[in-house]
Amino acid sequence: MRHGKVHRKLNRTAEHRKAMFANMCAALIKHEQIVTTLPKAKELRPIVEKLVTLGKKGGLDKRRQAISEMRDLDQVRKLFDVLAKRYADRQGGYTRIIKAGFRYGDNAPMAVIEFVDRDEDAKGKDSGPSQDGAAEAA
Repeated sequence: MRHGKVHRKLNRTAEHRKAMFANMCAALIKHEQIVTTLPKAKELRPIVEKLVTLGKKGGLDKRRQAISEMRDLDQVRKLFDVLAKRYADRQGGYTRIIKAGFRYGDNAPMAVIEFVDRDEDAKGKDSGPSQDGAAEAA
């Protein structure tokens, strides 16, 4: 019987899932939009929604809970300083999932998960080597 088993395993161990979702939460908070598979996006959504609610509540104890969940101090800072203020009037529903077709190669269903009322300039910010930096170095 599978009573009480509500989450997907995603062919990963518990430790791997926890680390993967911590990294995905940090990436979503940093870029405010990420592309992933549809099942991962559906599993990530409640985790991120709960983190935003922690940010809205504020306080040192909630900040420490967010740090233990996400393990990225810069993104926890953004969560509590920027996102908490942005969604202060919204009662849940901070993210949306948009289906994005199927991945070439394995035909996996893809999705875009993003924050509602997101900052358009945050997309791709500080993600790997940039073309501008390479041009200036040369």
